[in-house]
Amino acid sequence: MTTATTKSPLRRRVLTALGAVVALLAGYCIYAIAHTTVLHAEIEIDATPDEVWKVLADRAAYPDWNPFIISSTGDLKTGAKITNILKDTNGDETTFTPELLAVDPGRELRWIGKIPPGGIFDGEHSFRIEALPDGRSRLIQEEKFNGIAVPFTVGMLNKTIKPQFEAMNRALAARATN
Repeated sequence: MTTATTKSPLRRRVLTALGAVVALLAGYCIYAIAHTTVLHAEIEIDATPDEVWKVLADRAAYPDWNPFIISSTGDLKTGAKITNILKDTNGDETTFTPELLAVDPGRELRWIGKIPPGGIFDGEHSFRIEALPDGRSRLIQEEKFNGIAVPFTVGMLNKTIKPQFEAMNRALAARATN
């Protein structure tokens, strides 16, 4: 028996195992990038959509009332980058610079933040304001997360970030009705 024929079955097993691992990793990555995790919080507010927008767009006042987005700077123009500092329920702060996807006064503010190069941990955050009867509004705050790291963070997102959506919505409602 030659050395080449004794190595060949071992080599095939190693290559087969490596191929299986690569296929599993590729499948996981496709699943994680395609699967969306959504955080959602909404509140009805005794204020008009324009009054709600006025509070949401006055980012210089965020440190005075906002428990979640404690700072937000930059021009509110579609395509612009802004800088946000978030505070989670543990008191940990995160700074990021998302790109504004929509700035529609009285209706919507939406941005996307990504860990470069993208596909690792991407979050599309939105605030939508809907008009209700009698001069009231509904504020919907939502974030859609995609990326290969997202499945590992779902518990943390629900525990430390979603409650902050709810806290911000309540604080914004209180400020808009004062």
